[in-house]
Amino acid sequence: MVVDCANCPLRKFEVFDSLNRDETAFMRRFKHGELKVDPGTPLLMEGSNSPQLYTALRGMGLRYKILPNGKRQVVNFILPGDFLGLQAGLMGEMQHSVEATTPMVLCVFDRAELWTLFKNEPERAFDLTWLSAMEEHFLGDALTSIGQMSAVERLSWGLLRYFTKCRDLGLADGSRCPFPYRQQDLADALGLSLVHTNKTLMKLRQRQIVSVQDGCLTILDHDTLADSAMLEVKRPQRRPLI
Repeated sequence: MVVDCANCPLRKFEVFDSLNRDETAFMRRFKHGELKVDPGTPLLMEGSNSPQLYTALRGMGLRYKILPNGKRQVVNFILPGDFLGLQAGLMGEMQHSVEATTPMVLCVFDRAELWTLFKNEPERAFDLTWLSAMEEHFLGDALTSIGQMSAVERLSWGLLRYFTKCRDLGLADGSRCPFPYRQQDLADALGLSLVHTNKTLMKLRQRQIVSVQDGCLTILDHDTLADSAMLEVKRPQRRPLI
């Protein structure tokens, strides 16, 4: 059964803005269905001109870029509520790729209706602008992390930010949350080698700060982890959900 926008399970979380009746009616028209995919399924490919836009409803994925020499930069981890495909909608083609890490369910939107959204729904258009601004803010922090932080600081910032998003989405159980990613994914996200990532995670676990094991992230000492992260990790009071 396709989830009705009026009953979207994500809107129960305080981190997301609510919609009035008219806004909900528009989202029902904007949504063209849902897509279920298996782990490893490419959702969007760099250089492609996808006719569809997505919102992750359930499951987790990866955004990444591949260099001609085969090296990979993970741009960020995809979690429920994230909007995908806007680059192709506005720039003609994707500048990065997106892949499912776990089984995922995605809300599907017709890219051809994007102009209708901007023309008839200025509040939703502002939401897209807001999401783009937040993405720019995140990428600024990520670049600062990779360029100026030690391995311990990078991992502290990245894991704390990930845990905070999971907690806001109801995915955390106390100090634990699912982490279905490989150490190589984490290394590619933070500009570290796999060996350095492994050694740094062992150091953080030995110091009883954080543990990543068996598909689970556990925050053992939140205050010390936050101090090591250097950049403040906080969420806005509420954010749009397309």
